[in-house]
Amino acid sequence: MAYRILVVDDAAFMRMMIKDILVKNGYQVVGEAADGKQAVEKYRELNPDLVTMDITMPEMDGITALKEIRSFDPDAKIVMCSAMGQQAMVIDAIQAGAKDFIVKPFQADRVLEAIRKTLG
Repeated sequence: MAYRILVVDDAAFMRMMIKDILVKNGYQVVGEAADGKQAVEKYRELNPDLVTMDITMPEMDGITALKEIRSFDPDAKIVMCSAMGQQAMVIDAIQAGAKDFIVKPFQADRVLEAIRKTLG
């Protein structure tokens, strides 16, 4: 059975890129969200196996969404996505419970490595 993944990024282009990498490698993208608030709602609704979460988004940022999701699902598997130069935010995200992070622009092998590692 394919792992079910929720893709969260405020840029539709970035969601499409990640989705493309995942689908080509046998993962099922069960939903997408454009901000942290949507991400929390979709997570509750879809209960995915893993979430790829952008850090910088409108409405609610990725770190806040990560904390909120982990408050009701401590076992949530979330991989953060960040642009170059957001190291401090990445550290915050890991401390808040993110399992790994990938840096934009995405490289397919790194995305897949982070997801495989996180799903165990």
